[in-house]
Amino acid sequence: MRRLLVPAALLLPLTLLLTSCGGDSAADTGARIDGSGSVTLAVGDQKGGSEAILRAAGELKNLDYRIKWSTFTSGPPLLEAVNAGAVDVGGVGNTPPVFAAGAGSKISVVAAWHGTSRGDAILVRDDSKLTSPKQLTGKSVAVAQGSSAHYQLVASLKAAGLRLKDIKVKYLQPADALAAFNSGKVDAWAVWDPYTSQVLQGKQGRVLTTGDGVTNGLSFQVASPAALRNAKKAAAVKDYLARLRRAQDWVHGHQEEWAKVWAKDTGLPYDVALASVRRTNATRVAVAVDKPLVASEQRIADAFTELNLIPKKVDFGDFVDPRFNGDLPPSTTPAKH
Repeated sequence: MRRLLVPAALLLPLTLLLTSCGGDSAADTGARIDGSGSVTLAVGDQKGGSEAILRAAGELKNLDYRIKWSTFTSGPPLLEAVNAGAVDVGGVGNTPPVFAAGAGSKISVVAAWHGTSRGDAILVRDDSKLTSPKQLTGKSVAVAQGSSAHYQLVASLKAAGLRLKDIKVKYLQPADALAAFNSGKVDAWAVWDPYTSQVLQGKQGRVLTTGDGVTNGLSFQVASPAALRNAKKAAAVKDYLARLRRAQDWVHGHQEEWAKVWAKDTGLPYDVALASVRRTNATRVAVAVDKPLVASEQRIADAFTELNLIPKKVDFGDFVDPRFNGDLPPSTTPAKH
């Protein structure tokens, strides 16, 4: 794609979509390796994701194993790589594992973070007459199919007494959705941060409702069961998760510093990055992979099964591995503010 021909408003990198969105892109081809030793941990990531956080927080020092990074543009292809054994562990949001489980993929959720869902929003333009989700009946709403925003839309409609069939769903990836939103071709847009922050900071629209209170605010690290059966790789996964938890805590205490790093790494405007950090990224708390978490994800799976978007009943408990919980608090622990 020739980037210079694309309007600036559409240039938010699609590599940011790992934690939420579906897509058809795979990993980059440039191998980046940290650490040394006989064990290599293949880690799936996004641009501006785990690698950037770990590096900014100084958590990639003194590694006695090697981390080989691969960058993905979205959760589904990352989980396909985990299923194929090409990636040992990688980060995704709350919905891609549900679809992977529905496909019978070989995955295990091994770590979780609980953050606010304020960045998951249904947006309308400033000139819209809509003031409540109840008014979405018959209206067109853009959303990325199979994304966390997709579930947030379903849950928000349910909370308003509506169903998905009561609205006109337009399945669009974020760049196309943003164009449709700005041009008035859709009445609303269900999306996640940093797109929410981009629209609000650019005064392109306002929030009709957020995911707070209707979605679980969870994000995950998902591992290959084959990697976990390898004792040395499992030890490396344990160390990697500990470093990632410390790095995420560092983000909370260094929000402006992290926003600068994130903006530089992704091309986001600094004000958008900082708004997204404050609204979403810095709120995440490391929590246990426990029964309430499984129950919460099961509700997502059941919702999509009822919509015939997942072909069969999913038992999400079959796709978690709590061995790395340690003394982490329960998954219901409130997010940071």
